[in-house]
Amino acid sequence: MKLVSMILVSLMLVMSAAALAEEAPLMGGWTPSADPEVTDEIKAVFDKAMEGLLGVDYVPVVYLGSQVVAGTNHAILCQATAVTPEARPRYVVVFMYEDLEGNASILSIAYFDFGALCEY
Repeated sequence: MKLVSMILVSLMLVMSAAALAEEAPLMGGWTPSADPEVTDEIKAVFDKAMEGLLGVDYVPVVYLGSQVVAGTNHAILCQATAVTPEARPRYVVVFMYEDLEGNASILSIAYFDFGALCEY
């Protein structure tokens, strides 16, 4: 139940941010995604950035937004599961950079303890 609640809250945040995305974007600022779907194009960038990363499987769930720099930064909510027996999945935000030539790399991965944020 916690997982479903967490995903619903994340989706509501993305949808409310998408409404704001219809306004003119702030130069250099993050632009929330108008559509949370992880498209084939974004998935290809994600796969390039994740090449060679071992130990954790990352599955893109929601495309959160982008930031135009000398290239593009992307933020994606992912399910992350360590490649060990009985590992439990966690949710993380993967920040990636895509340069103007189409190369991609990981900028950072933000781990969240959603359980610590909620009381039941």
